[in-house]
Amino acid sequence: MSPDQVIQIGSESLKLVLLISLPMLGVALVVGIAISLFQAVTQIQEMTLTFVPKIIAVFVSMIIAAPWMTEQMISFTKRLFNMIPNMIQ
Repeated sequence: MSPDQVIQIGSESLKLVLLISLPMLGVALVVGIAISLFQAVTQIQEMTLTFVPKIIAVFVSMIIAAPWMTEQMISFTKRLFNMIPNMIQ
């Protein structure tokens, strides 16, 4: 296995991790901004107010995106298994 193949697999795996985490991070960002705006408008400065809605929103987005995330991970794993004969040479 050449160093180029290792770099290629590493970069593909990092891209996959970023792609899979994007829905949850995006939802957490939007919910966080919405809660911050709500806190600024109402002048409520409770630090624990941000955690529960964010956790709920991230879990909901994870449940919604789970089939797509699983499909992406399975596809990547199949590509890795198909590359094994080429790596042995």
